[in-house]
Amino acid sequence: MTMISDESMKEMIATTKDYCLVLLKAGPNRNMAGVEAIIWEHVRRNFAIRAEGKLPIVCPVSDGSDLCGIGIFAAGIAETRSLMDHDPAVQQGVFTYDLHPCRSFPGDTLPG
Repeated sequence: MTMISDESMKEMIATTKDYCLVLLKAGPNRNMAGVEAIIWEHVRRNFAIRAEGKLPIVCPVSDGSDLCGIGIFAAGIAETRSLMDHDPAVQQGVFTYDLHPCRSFPGDTLPG
């Protein structure tokens, strides 16, 4: 395992930035008729937000639990809440969400 010094940790921590973690959960209308079309528009919107650089990490969860997805937004709580409140699937009660402020390292990526 790589050894990390205290000095190195302090330098790395100083480079972190604020982000917003979204936990997307099944809403009361998750199984309503026509839900696939609503979710398709939710996905289209996520692609647009991602293209704008505001949703660099988006992970649908497909394990059958009430957790439907995880997203990390490059935005604060207020802006992320506004984006989520305007999501068609949230507006239709297909999904609900929780927001959590978090910090991470700009430029981190998932392995290819």
